[in-house]
Formats: sequence, structure tokens, C-alpha cells
Amino acid sequence: METTKAEIELKPAVSAFSAAHDEPAWLRDLRLKMLEQYPKLALPKFDKISYKKWPLTAATKPVVQESAASALADLSLDRANAKNVLVMLGQTVIKAKLDPELAAKGVIFTDIFTAVREHPELVKRYFMTTAVKADANRLTAFHAAFLNGGAFLYVPKNVVIKDAIQSYYIQDSTRDQDFVHHVLVVADENSEVTYSENYATVGDKPNLANVIAEVIGKANSHIHFSAVDQLAQNTTGYVSRQGRLAEDARVDWAVGAMNDGHAIVDFNTDLIGRGSHAEVKVVAVTTGEQLQGINTHVTNIGKHTIGHILQHGVILENSALIFNGVGHIVKGAQGSDAQQESRVLMLSTHARGDANPILLIDENDVTAGHAASVGRVDESQMYYLMSRGIDKKMAERLVIRGFLGNVLTEIPAKEVRQQLTATIERKLENGQKSE
Repeated sequence: METTKAEIELKPAVSAFSAAHDEPAWLRDLRLKMLEQYPKLALPKFDKISYKKWPLTAATKPVVQESAASALADLSLDRANAKNVLVMLGQTVIKAKLDPELAAKGVIFTDIFTAVREHPELVKRYFMTTAVKADANRLTAFHAAFLNGGAFLYVPKNVVIKDAIQSYYIQDSTRDQDFVHHVLVVADENSEVTYSENYATVGDKPNLANVIAEVIGKANSHIHFSAVDQLAQNTTGYVSRQGRLAEDARVDWAVGAMNDGHAIVDFNTDLIGRGSHAEVKVVAVTTGEQLQGINTHVTNIGKHTIGHILQHGVILENSALIFNGVGHIVKGAQGSDAQQESRVLMLSTHARGDANPILLIDENDVTAGHAASVGRVDESQMYYLMSRGIDKKMAERLVIRGFLGNVLTEIPAKEVRQQLTATIERKLENGQKSE
């Protein structure tokens, strides 16, 4: 097989990075294999999202770096004092804390490099083998080759964690360095966990972000997964969250796509086991010149599985937002249910929005449905508010709150709702100032 330019130029740096982190041979070998393959693999295709000219695989040489903790000074970490928390700035662990009672029960929550050193066989069993394969496409292979940060959460059988597991992952763009981050969540049989992750950026260097989260739910597990993504304007991002559920397992996704730069946000949940269940709730706000493409896919494979998608987004200025919702009931998934709703609200005549509902039904004896809309602010609502002395910008904000509130109220965790609401307000305020 012909050696690629990427392999020639980057192989020594990738090998050195792996050695510096004392990675096991299986991970080093996977890195080098994907380094060779990624330029030859196809990019994933997302309907109506034009992103293939984005610099998502313009790799910089991986270097072990000591990040400056002082860069966190201007960043709000509201819940960083939680009982169970991990804070990472670039490659550096700033804070790691796990309740000793949970650790005694076998719970693992640590950065990815510590995990592969201390629990190599456990990580190897699930890392890019189950929810997503390393060679699935060019972006996943790139991710495996250049991984430079992340976390591992394991919840043993029959363990129910009452306190949320909190994480803060901060891209260090005070320097030229890719942000290639992997989160692996495994909930064993009959377990339950609430996991919350937060992405942000410090610095203004133009960098890429390639983020993958794998969420694996064993039989009768329940995972509450929430995320707030706030990558910076100069970050071009690919954020992929992949779930795979066994019999009677459930995952509740609640995600705010609040990035300021171009971003692909890709969800895929495979309902493998009978009675497995996925609820996907997404809110998004776009501003400036950015494009956010959000692709949400739930595949009903087991019998009597449930997959629900609810997406609402707001577009300001010259930005664009595209929602793809895909519900797929495969042959043999009798008694399954696939429902989706995607709605986009445009606040600018220069904005572009799209909501694409896709239902793929290969089985009888199922229920399925979809709703989609793209529209502007209701003028009658605006007139009513302004006639009562409310200025136009505040009236718009109130209408938007009501529009997104339909999704926010569906998110069970109060803390996540509050955080998303605050983040939405920030984006709306910044967007309206620019108009």
C-alpha cells in the first residue's frame, strides 16, 4: 500500500505523542493505522449541509503541551465545585474529583490517558469498537489518529449515581493546536447516571475541533446525557455523539448547540435491544456568518423500541441553520415508534434555515410521524408585545424564549435548563448587538 504524505510527515510526531502518554500498544497501533487510512476515506455525507471544504482534517503535529491554567481566568465554570467533576484545559487536567463512595463501588471517571493506562482492557473493549468504528469515515479515522484529550466514565452493574457527573472541556486556542477530544461513557446493566459536559474555547487562534462521544448503555441502564457546546468563532468543529443501547436501556440526550463558528453536530443512536428508548432534545442558535448543520439519526433495530427527536433553532444575522432528522425503523423492529419534530425560527431576512424530516420505514406494525417548519417571527405576537411598550429587540427575545421554551421544558434536569437558558441569552444578546 502506498505511503501517504500525512503518514510520512506526521507518523514520528504521532508515535512520540503516544509514547509520551505511555499508551498501550493497541492504541498506538490504532493511531498509526488510522493515520495511514484517513486521507483515503470518504467524508460523511449529511443532507443539505455543505461542509466538505472546511478545514476539518488540516492536522497540526501533535505535541505534548503544558497548558496555562491562567487562561481559565475569564471563563465561567459555574459548577466546577460539584461533587464529581473533571476540568480539562486542552490536554491538561485542571481538576479531577470523584466521590470516594462511588470509587469504592467501582465507578471510574477520569481523563482518557489515565484511563488507558490504568484500565487498558476495559477501555479497549469499547473505544471506537461499538458505538462508532474508527474507520467509519475520514473524520472518525482522523480522530483516532490525532486524539489528544478526553474522558472515560464507567458505571458498574446495579450502581445508581444520584449526583450528576460534571465535566468542562476547554479548547486551548491561545496556541495553534487541534482539539481532538474523545468521551467514552459506559453504563453497565441496571445502572443509572446523569452526565453533563460543557465545551468552550479560550484564545482566538483559528483551530479545528473534532469531538466524539460514545455512549453505551447495557441492559436496563438509564443514561441522562446533557451538553452545552460553546466553541468559539475561530473554531471549525465536528461534534459527533453516538449511542448504542441494549435491551430496555434508555438514553435522554439534551444538547444546546451554541457554537459561534461553523460546526457539524452529528447524533446517531442505535436502538439494538428490545424495548430500548432514546429521547433526543436539541436547541440551537446561530449568529453572524456561521453555519451549523445538525444531523440527528435514530435507528430502531430491536422490537418495541422508541426513538423521539425534538429540535428547535433560532437564526440571526447572516447565519444558517440546518436540521436533519432521520428516523429509521429497520426490518424486524415490530412495534417500534419513531417520531420527530424540527422547527426553525428566522429573525433576519438574510438568514437561511432548513428543516429536513426523513422517515425510513422498513417494517409494518409500527408508528411513525414527523413535523417540520421554517418561518419568521409571528408579526401579531410582535405587535401585541410592542403595543404594550416593549421595544422591538426585547419583544423578539420574548418570542424566542417562548419558541425555544417548548424544548427546554422537556429537559428534566433543572440545572441543564438553567445553563442552556443563560447560554441562549448570551448568544441572542451578542447577535442583536451586531444587527
